[in-house]
Amino acid sequence: MTNTQISIEAVTDKRGRAQFVDLGREFAASVAHHVPQLRSELLELINPDKNPFFKHGKAQLFIAHRDGKMVGRISAQIDELALAMPAEQGFGLGTGMFGYFDAADEQVGSALLEKAQSWLAKQGMTRVLGPISMAMWEEPGLLVSGHDHAPMIMMGHHPAHYQGWIEGAGYTRAKTLYTYDLDITKDFPPLVQRIVKSGKRNERITIRRVDKSNWDRDAGIVLSILNDAWSDNWGFTPFTPEEVAYAGKKLKTIIFEPLNMIAEVEGKPVAFMLTFPDINDVLDKIDGKLLPFGWFHMLRWLRGPRGSGMRVPLMGVLKEVQNSRLASQLAFMMINEIRESAYTTFASKRAEIGWILEDNQGMVAIADTIQAQINREYAIYEKPLV
Repeated sequence: MTNTQISIEAVTDKRGRAQFVDLGREFAASVAHHVPQLRSELLELINPDKNPFFKHGKAQLFIAHRDGKMVGRISAQIDELALAMPAEQGFGLGTGMFGYFDAADEQVGSALLEKAQSWLAKQGMTRVLGPISMAMWEEPGLLVSGHDHAPMIMMGHHPAHYQGWIEGAGYTRAKTLYTYDLDITKDFPPLVQRIVKSGKRNERITIRRVDKSNWDRDAGIVLSILNDAWSDNWGFTPFTPEEVAYAGKKLKTIIFEPLNMIAEVEGKPVAFMLTFPDINDVLDKIDGKLLPFGWFHMLRWLRGPRGSGMRVPLMGVLKEVQNSRLASQLAFMMINEIRESAYTTFASKRAEIGWILEDNQGMVAIADTIQAQINREYAIYEKPLV
């Protein structure tokens, strides 16, 4: 079988985007432990009229065909904010991305990667990172370890053989992202308890829950801290005002006040920690479809997701406070407060923390100190375009 038998077509309209999403759902269904995601959400992420990524980025979607059948898909995208970042932080001038990679076999996969690379090169890119779908804040990396259990909310899940196909196409690993598993039925180690007690005695510190009645305000606070706290991290791109509003609206539904904290020092917000119940529990039951009866199960879950696992996708501390004793107090006080709420109020037994960059020493140290264990690894690959 030769590459001439594979044709790759660019997606140009609403119908093509629907085919792109449905093809991805079809591939995902064949992977052990997969969890179907909401089709409407997947469509929105690739719609230039819906996702504010497209205010500063552009993308081209491709679908591969062979013998009249769709056999793979890929995206190629360029983020102007990423191009403006320092090269030592992962992006920089000339760096494009590929994502949404699915293929029936290695031959199809190779053809799709070549197509994405060719499109990026024609746009003036000299390097490609991936898989990243559609941006770093959405779904970065390829699952390379942890295929033996289902993913949690907003986490990718990919066949193990994709790693060999991507590496076989000349890609090398640029960065590894970890998630950590934590048993929240157990108290934290004595060291953490001492730090928490010390923080509680500090009258300058206030740990408060987010206020859903003032969610727009608190979402703005959280994302403002995030833009500052993560600004030196590898792979960082700033949230724009449009993305702050978009993310706030999307997240509000799954925000439960006892699980989300803002830390203040002398009244100034300086840190936050967000925790989401694992909505994948209900998505699995409804096969990622709200109609005809999925709405009933979803609404019932949203009224009280007892027993759900918890995921901690984001936390941050302003740079002016980082690398200080105060920073560790704030972090462990928020973690401790959320652990207790997750266990006592929501009857949760486990949580996942991540993604965490492999060389983020501060976050790795926190995970180690609370005795969390790495349970999934994601790889982001790179390749020069010459």
